[in-house]
Amino acid sequence: MGFSTTPCNEFVEVLASKAPVPGGGGASALVGAIGTALGNMVGSLTVGKKKYADVEAEIMELKGKCDILQKELLELVEKDAIVFEPLSRAYGMPKNTEEEKAKKAQVMEKVLKDACSVPMEIMEKCCEAIDLIEIFAQKGSVIAISDAGVGAAFCKAALEGASLNVYINTKSMADREYADSLNRKADEMLEVYSKKAEAIFGQVMGRLR
Repeated sequence: MGFSTTPCNEFVEVLASKAPVPGGGGASALVGAIGTALGNMVGSLTVGKKKYADVEAEIMELKGKCDILQKELLELVEKDAIVFEPLSRAYGMPKNTEEEKAKKAQVMEKVLKDACSVPMEIMEKCCEAIDLIEIFAQKGSVIAISDAGVGAAFCKAALEGASLNVYINTKSMADREYADSLNRKADEMLEVYSKKAEAIFGQVMGRLR
């Protein structure tokens, strides 16, 4: 589908249209990738500076992790579209007879689980990114401290955005045990990492004001 390689203006236009994809999940993955890249930029502006020589090895390691996360989050822009389209089609399946109702229910249960898998992964990647940005904010170049704050804010938005795509799908699942297990995982990530991202943003703001 190539959404991650689509020019920004075209991505936004398609996002605003009634096309089923990309949607909130893909947009969250993209925002997460941008937030991660902002943290990575702090690292790029830190490496090679004499003032930060004592943390250079650590910063280089963090940058390597960010490189991977950025790529993975961009891949999730595509994956979210791939798993959502079958769900979009399933919602339109007929249910006029008992046989059709049973068939639709069977298909829906599978595609709902698939549709949850990607936003859950987006959430996990955003949590990893927030952990990295926390260190960039603490140890990175002070000239780029604002970018660490923006990166934390973006990853928090992506985390919360992806969570809504989990919850809207778990709400429709017949397998309540499975749905509840996903909800708990999402709840835990939000509880820990929304607060962590807010703390990073607050610390950055405190250093700037």
